[in-house]
Amino acid sequence: MELIKKNIHMDRLKCKASTQITLEDDINISDSRPDAAMLILNRGNVGIDEVKVTTDSVTVKGKLDFSVAYTTDGGERIDLNGMEGQISFTEQINMEGVENGDNVQVKWEVEDLTISLINSRKLSVQSIISLYLSCEVLSDEETAVDLYHDEPIEYRKKTLDIAAITVKKKDIFRIKEEVEIPGSFPNIDVLIWEDVRPQEVEFKVLDDKISIQGEVKAFFMYRSDGEDKEICHHETVLPFSGVVECTDIDEGMIPEISWLVTEKETEIRPDFDGEDRIVTFDLMMELDICVYKEERIDILSDVYGVNKEVTAVEKDALFRRLKCRSGGKSKMGEHLALAENQAPVKKILHSNGTLQVVSHDIVEDGIYIDGIVNLQVLYESNDENAPYGVVNSMIPFNYTLSAEGINVDCVYRLQADMEQLAVSAIEPLELDVKAVLYFRSNVYEQMYEKIIDDINVAEPDLDKLGDLPGIAVYIAGPGESLWDIGKRYYIPIAQLKEANDKTDDDVKAGDKILIVKNAQ
Repeated sequence: MELIKKNIHMDRLKCKASTQITLEDDINISDSRPDAAMLILNRGNVGIDEVKVTTDSVTVKGKLDFSVAYTTDGGERIDLNGMEGQISFTEQINMEGVENGDNVQVKWEVEDLTISLINSRKLSVQSIISLYLSCEVLSDEETAVDLYHDEPIEYRKKTLDIAAITVKKKDIFRIKEEVEIPGSFPNIDVLIWEDVRPQEVEFKVLDDKISIQGEVKAFFMYRSDGEDKEICHHETVLPFSGVVECTDIDEGMIPEISWLVTEKETEIRPDFDGEDRIVTFDLMMELDICVYKEERIDILSDVYGVNKEVTAVEKDALFRRLKCRSGGKSKMGEHLALAENQAPVKKILHSNGTLQVVSHDIVEDGIYIDGIVNLQVLYESNDENAPYGVVNSMIPFNYTLSAEGINVDCVYRLQADMEQLAVSAIEPLELDVKAVLYFRSNVYEQMYEKIIDDINVAEPDLDKLGDLPGIAVYIAGPGESLWDIGKRYYIPIAQLKEANDKTDDDVKAGDKILIVKNAQ
């Protein structure tokens, strides 16, 4: 007698941890750059250099990369300049359950970034960074799906709908594009500020590959060459697409893919005429790829012997099945008033926003999401003493993503992003903000099942068999089936069906079932 088993690939969250770290440093402006009069723009990005895992502890080494754009007081005219810097950090985080050799994923959010001028040659940089650590492990659940046997035995199966993991890996996708400034613009001398970011990124599973498409929003500010040294700006949106090779996947499988830009290079190069009019950028997106396959499998659920004592050795197993795939959009509208000390808006040059999910919880038939849109708007003013201004705002939002049937035993990964951000000046001191927030999640139900791990075969208990009647009429109880009756009396199901003129296993409470022991 031999169990036929099938390996079902599953993943589970082994442990997780999170922490907040505070970074603070004074940074000198390099000698090659002019004195700063007023800060205009800033941004920060975290780079993770090393993740060292030991028992119940993880050490994360990384850095905060920051950029600023500032005005300089040159006497007759106000100029713009930019600079970059970084602050390194090493943080040890307690993570109960993690072991040496485990693969720990680290995600981050810049919760706060405050950069101010100490004096014209020195910046004060303060930041709060949240680190989110998770350790997911893969396991093969050996599940009995059939049975080879040479002697009389009865067994039955049950059907499971599961979502088995087919691929779990990290990969890299590079976006290489270039932007040529319009013909009416002067040539580029120095690039002062750039904001290049992917948006509306979509993934689709195809045969042995994953297609990726989206668009890159690119904004540049530069100082022109020639005598005027004019400050110019240009913004454009470029579509991109490509594929990542991924064997053993098929169209129709379920992707769970998150991405993060981990490296970015921006350069100026000459056009065919040798003039510096082209801006190239190279973005490296790190992809965290999981692909699930929906399967319907029949597994052994019970067994009994006719001539011998046959018992199943069971164990607990955890499976997942897809409960629902949910997506939804929410429109956001907000009026923002400028501060009293800010110059009025003449022209909006650029706006960007990032969506930060603060919390998400399971509610009835949905996922309740609370968060903030961090908005930054760069504008031009009529004030000669302050020709540029920035509005920074945190706009709260909440949304309930429909997820029919979701419950506390379900697991999900939430994806949230923003599209169609539009900012306009409705008054010199008031902005109108409109955007569409979109949310997606695949919800999986976790199923704890008893599965057969082994079969024990022993000689029959003659005393027990001797106590059973040779012929009897059994009155079925509530919820019983022919299987339960056959197992009780060591009789094949086919024999019970024949004796009682039945075509299936179903019986009703109170039905009279003829038992004829050992009748052939």
